[in-house]
Amino acid sequence: MKLLCINNDGAGFADYVDVEESTTVRRFFEEHIANPNPSDYLIRVNRQPVAHDQVLCDGDRISITPTKIEGAGGRFIEASR
Repeated sequence: MKLLCINNDGAGFADYVDVEESTTVRRFFEEHIANPNPSDYLIRVNRQPVAHDQVLCDGDRISITPTKIEGAGGRFIEASR
């Protein structure tokens, strides 16, 4: 089946990807994100937050957005001084 994956990590990209039937959100995430730590990302399917065990369906739109950006905290602190 085919999904639209929107990956907002780093430079970001959007592309259609083929996945096996009965693929869960967790399995998709682990296969497509290097060094995955789900607590560092907001994962949405069809614009809604989802549980890790939700099964993806043909035509779903999955977006993966980091909630922590390395180095951003240090620059913000310096700028506010």
